Amino acid sequence: MADADTATGAGTGPEPEGDVRLAVSGVGKFFGSRLVLRDVSVSARAGEALLVVGGNGAGKTTLLKIMAGLCRPSAGTVDLRVAPEASAYLGHATFLYPRLSAQANLLFWGRMYGFAPSQEAIAAVLSRVGLSRVGDEPAGTFSRGMAQRLNLARVFLIGPKLVFLDEPGTGLDPASQDLLRREIIALKASGAAVVWVSHHLNSDLPLAERVLFLKDTRAAYFGPAEGFDAGGLTC
Repeated sequence: MADADTATGAGTGPEPEGDVRLAVSGVGKFFGSRLVLRDVSVSARAGEALLVVGGNGAGKTTLLKIMAGLCRPSAGTVDLRVAPEASAYLGHATFLYPRLSAQANLLFWGRMYGFAPSQEAIAAVLSRVGLSRVGDEPAGTFSRGMAQRLNLARVFLIGPKLVFLDEPGTGLDPASQDLLRREIIALKASGAAVVWVSHHLNSDLPLAERVLFLKDTRAAYFGPAEGFDAGGLTC
């Protein structure tokens, strides 16, 4: 693996202004006296997936939350170049309402984003994630894989231009993981920028255009996915 001095930004070149959906510059983060991130600069571009990788405790989730505006950095800037309602965040928790049906959950989330999705739109996204047959059932009865599929449907419903995914494949069965990867490809094809924290390097790396590797609080690599050597990385 190339070192940080040669790898950060390697091969990226000047970025067309219109392609960049998110630009992070010199971001650092302390929790009390503990340094979590130091001088991290990275960007996310339309139609591409940025894979964020690193060992446990490397600061991946913290950085994703800073990017999404859910956590303030201690230093540096975050330039979000899409409207807040055009971005979506999918984390470890699904934030589904267990007593509401799948359809009702989607209707609620649509209204939270300022629009009332039609029954046709709700049916379409449920079909997209393979949940058409359980649309009337309470979300609290769903398995982990089904709940995460419904969470994905919530993301698709708003047609986001920027998507943050924090280990979305955790706890999913193989079929659900395959669906997730197909939908990430579809999100890129729609022109969305995808920032994706993953522990499944072997299967997920081929779907990414660029990689950010966090190590020892810094960006040890930020560049093309095809130039990234994951050898020795333990997540």
